[in-house]
Amino acid sequence: MVKILTITNQKGGVGKTTTAVNLAASLAATKKRVLMIDLDPQGNATMGSGADKHQLDASIYEVLTDQSGVEEALIQGLPGGYHLIGANGDLTAAEVELLQLPRREFRLKMALLPLAERYDYILIDNPPSLNLLTVNALAASDGVIIPMQCEYYALEGISALVGTIDKINKRLNPNLKIEGILRTMFDPRMSLTKDVSDHLVEYFGERVYRAVIPRNVRLAEAPSHGMPALQYDKNSRGALAYLALAGELIRRTERERNEEAVTEQEN
Repeated sequence: MVKILTITNQKGGVGKTTTAVNLAASLAATKKRVLMIDLDPQGNATMGSGADKHQLDASIYEVLTDQSGVEEALIQGLPGGYHLIGANGDLTAAEVELLQLPRREFRLKMALLPLAERYDYILIDNPPSLNLLTVNALAASDGVIIPMQCEYYALEGISALVGTIDKINKRLNPNLKIEGILRTMFDPRMSLTKDVSDHLVEYFGERVYRAVIPRNVRLAEAPSHGMPALQYDKNSRGALAYLALAGELIRRTERERNEEAVTEQEN
């Protein structure tokens, strides 16, 4: 059974795309079947995966606006071992066009239905804003992974995002929940980092991933080579951190499914 996860934060520069690309590669390295969807018109996740956003036969834009099926948009054979539906600047037009289409908040959810049996995980990379594209991602997902830096303003931003997720849960997707909080660009030498980290654990408890993503040169360099850090330098601290995150995510998923099975048996 597929698990669909949105990676989002309304604040930019927190490592959303880095997380999407490297978590996808790390899950694929553990033999999971993974699809990543780039839902950001900048197309950074597409380029960072090794695909040329300017040469796409079809992108998520065509899929959302019924100009193409998902099969035509699927890209395989990438360095990270996962499949991709890419994005480029065409996606900027999607927001206006979606307003004219029926069930506009559920276009992505409907598009993904034929793929549900083919993947273990579908990861969605989002733009750093709350718009109709992000709403589509949240409406289609089982959970939200929130990457964030441990700095003061990040705490303010996350409260707004939690409110957004709560509204989507009540109005569009009752299954949506916060899957986890991921601490990125983590520097344990800074007292502010520790203070903010402690606040996160106090508020979110076990939803804060134990894995933390350090500031790492290899993570920053890998996108310019069109590959995840695991393929660029598998022994780098960044690559190892995302492998740890993938392991943690898989264990959580298995535990939740076991608990659900026990509950069903009891009922």
